[in-house]
Amino acid sequence: MPALGGMYADEMAKCLVNSTDPADRSVLVRWLFAAGASHPEVVAIVSVSASQREELNRTIARLLERLLTESCRTQTQDAAKYEGRASFEAAFQVLGQVAGRELFSHPAVAGSMAEVDKYLDKKKLEGLVDAPKK
Repeated sequence: MPALGGMYADEMAKCLVNSTDPADRSVLVRWLFAAGASHPEVVAIVSVSASQREELNRTIARLLERLLTESCRTQTQDAAKYEGRASFEAAFQVLGQVAGRELFSHPAVAGSMAEVDKYLDKKKLEGLVDAPKK
């Protein structure tokens, strides 16, 4: 787990990761995905209904409340006291990375991403790694 903040943000991040299970991290990934689906570049290919978005917002709110006020209360208070609000961003960035790794390591996702290989021009890529730098 990379250090993104100070010592207290790191402790908060560890607590967040250790206090969530795969189901919790799945909630986080679904919420992040739904939020990202609002971006103008993807709104035409992804559909999240208002009721789905509302339910995800309610679910993530409960998860965040539990993490911040129960599971990681001490670490949250210390991070806020000694490192300020930026420590929250750093700690949750680590949790998001862990959740994202779980999403992208799923065989169905990895398989879908690997499909791009059939469209790559292998001749253009040959020797790229071993090619001398110009």
